[in-house]
Amino acid sequence: MPVTRPTLRVCDLMTSPARTLGRNDRLSSVDDLMTANRIRHVPILDEDGALCGIVSHRDLFRGALARALGYGDVAQRKLLDTLVAKEVMTSDVVTTTPDMLLADAATLMLERRIGCLPVVEGTALAGILSESDFLKLAVGRTNTA
Repeated sequence: MPVTRPTLRVCDLMTSPARTLGRNDRLSSVDDLMTANRIRHVPILDEDGALCGIVSHRDLFRGALARALGYGDVAQRKLLDTLVAKEVMTSDVVTTTPDMLLADAATLMLERRIGCLPVVEGTALAGILSESDFLKLAVGRTNTA
């Protein structure tokens, strides 16, 4: 039987602020941001600051495919420099609100087989809820445990 914490909400666990980039930023910038911050998802914002997509670490595996085909690090970097976020991002982003119950957010992530939920208030990005946040909760590394 799973342990439930019915009073915990997304705002209690989400990472805020989320690390973001713009839709015209190069994939090399996305890769740099993910590497430097040890994250696997980057919300992409439009010119008005509204969420318009998300790039996952999986989207960057195309670069790893290039390496497997014989491209070295320099060639892979050049490849990532030729693409911008809007060319590979997922535009139909599943989101949540800060007030959603964590159990409901976890269910949504499991049902949709996704690793994160951008948290939005109106059109503004308030944060991001990822599988890693749930793992931190499970091992007691947050203030909500």
